[in-house]
Amino acid sequence: MNWTFLYQTLILVLHGIPMTLFLTEVSLLFSVPLAFGIALVRKNNVAVLDKICAAYVSFIRGTPVILQIYVIYNIVPSILAVLFEMWGIDYPVYEINPVIYAIIIFSLSTSATMSEVIRSALATVDKGQYEAAVTIGLSGRQAYFRIVFPQALVAAVPNLCTLVVNLIKSTSLAFAMTVQDITAIAKIEAASGYNYIEAYLDIFIVYLVLCSAVEQIFKLVECRLKRYKSATI
Repeated sequence: MNWTFLYQTLILVLHGIPMTLFLTEVSLLFSVPLAFGIALVRKNNVAVLDKICAAYVSFIRGTPVILQIYVIYNIVPSILAVLFEMWGIDYPVYEINPVIYAIIIFSLSTSATMSEVIRSALATVDKGQYEAAVTIGLSGRQAYFRIVFPQALVAAVPNLCTLVVNLIKSTSLAFAMTVQDITAIAKIEAASGYNYIEAYLDIFIVYLVLCSAVEQIFKLVECRLKRYKSATI
């Protein structure tokens, strides 16, 4: 075990945390509204859209993220290059920042799983509460955001915590798109002297700390929401 390499690489790996958190935060930013839309469509059985959303969720959840990366990052640019050439569009498709592809992939992947979390959480709220809210004069939108969603959030928090932790871990696959995140930095450093054990140990430590911190944050949120729910009963 090369302890000097382990320490020096750990310092370098820490520089990849901002990119990992950036991918996580932006992916969540895009996936939340998409997931809410899918959940509401499926919960209310909207004609046609319900089938499309169900197929989308099934496809995304049924395929590995690494496969989605290979398809979107490797195949889509080639298709776009051919189409742009046919249409006479002069755009450097192959110069697109890989971070953009990473955000698209993680957003799509996260939204599919999150939509199921939201849909199951909404099912825990009695329909009578929505109907009562509408009866007293609230619009359907107001009833959802003021009455239904706050209660559903309490039930969703544990699963949302798992989802966010899994997203953080999934961003480690961004190295396959040459994104300089935690994993990519460690693997690059290890390649020079084949110190992969030390590099993987660094990755293990950093992701363990990050994911544990996220779990603690969600525990605090869950405690506050439970107190709010108890106070409103």
